[in-house]
Amino acid sequence: MKRIPLLTSCLLLITLAGCDDDVEIVEKEVVVTNTEVEIVKVPTLVIVEVAQGTNIQLGARPDYLIDDMATSALKTKLESCKDGPFYRTDFSIGHRGAPMQYPEHTKESYIAAARMGAGIVECDVTFTNDKELVCRHSQCDLHTTTNILAIPELAAKCSVPFTPADANSGTPAAAKCCTSDISLAEFLTLEGKMDGANTNATNVNDYMNGTPSWRTDLYATSGTLMTHKQSIALFKELGVKMTPELKSPQVSMPFNGMTQAQYAQKMLDEYTQMDVPANHVYPQSFNLADVEYWINTNPEFAAQSVYLDGRDSNAGFDPNNAATWQPSMAELATDGVKIIAPPIWMLLTIDNDSNIVPSQYAIDAKAAGLNIIAWSLERSGPLNEGGGYYYQSISDVIDNDGDMFTVVDVLAQEVGVMGIFSDWPATVSYYASCNKMPASI
Repeated sequence: MKRIPLLTSCLLLITLAGCDDDVEIVEKEVVVTNTEVEIVKVPTLVIVEVAQGTNIQLGARPDYLIDDMATSALKTKLESCKDGPFYRTDFSIGHRGAPMQYPEHTKESYIAAARMGAGIVECDVTFTNDKELVCRHSQCDLHTTTNILAIPELAAKCSVPFTPADANSGTPAAAKCCTSDISLAEFLTLEGKMDGANTNATNVNDYMNGTPSWRTDLYATSGTLMTHKQSIALFKELGVKMTPELKSPQVSMPFNGMTQAQYAQKMLDEYTQMDVPANHVYPQSFNLADVEYWINTNPEFAAQSVYLDGRDSNAGFDPNNAATWQPSMAELATDGVKIIAPPIWMLLTIDNDSNIVPSQYAIDAKAAGLNIIAWSLERSGPLNEGGGYYYQSISDVIDNDGDMFTVVDVLAQEVGVMGIFSDWPATVSYYASCNKMPASI
């Protein structure tokens, strides 16, 4: 009998985050008797659960943004991840799908968002005149997001018919077409288009041709509109979680007998009817009363109900002065709110060294125990002029598209947000995969 060394290794299968650590080689003793080998110790094989959606397609945009960054440790880190692996993560939320290049709230936009690694995708929820729930950002945006004005029999039903621009009086072209103007069957005959309108137009065709120059109509030839239930079925098929936003009605409530509470309940009921686990759903509303209703009457959805904070429209609002926003973060938490979702700019400010840092709003929200979701990355055009609404608190230090990743990094590492809405989810998915954030499973 003799002893010989045998090199054995512990195989750790990690497809989730693409760990690139060196494999540890461990020398163990084995005992050999004649032709039999007795293993004294054998390391345990560890298999980590494989995440859904590991075959993610991010395209060229993340690389473009990284190339545009100033030299920094963050840029070096992001460059090191160019070969992936990339995977689906709940940190990346598809805002209306992927509307930078696909018509918002269409089947095509939702599929694009899932392919770009969004672990959560949004359907904004409103209703038709027969009280059926559909996916639209606003109850009254059909004139800018669909072809309704090109269909005479449906255009005639619009709340405000199309009127051409009048150069002599300076009156812009206008229209107002609402989901509540038409039935569900009529809604489903429409085609989605890129959101936009040419207010200088003197005819319908020119009015509908208003896509901002930094977006594209390349993928907007036939956007497929969806009911809320159809979006649920699609999201289940795609393997993503869901974040429906209950849109504020632009008609008087009750509407044809449907109260606000019934509207709020109907949205959640459709998830239950379609066997979606409550922990896969993040219901949202700008109306705090809707969120409180869900918390108090639907306990299975309470922990993931999201208060969308639009209080910046209040006069005197200052995200660095708690006295200007009521209720306080502590009061929201006491009332059962778990997640708050403000626009990006409310979470950030600039310190004395011109660094982007968390605002007092962000600090107080975290101190109160609230989770935070930020919206919406890549909703603005190019950032060389400060980024507009979404970056207004940090516009003095924003001057190129590469700054987008700096913003994402501060939101993730310093503010500690749980997710970021984006009009092009590939950007957030790249960052999350590079930083080995948890996969969506």
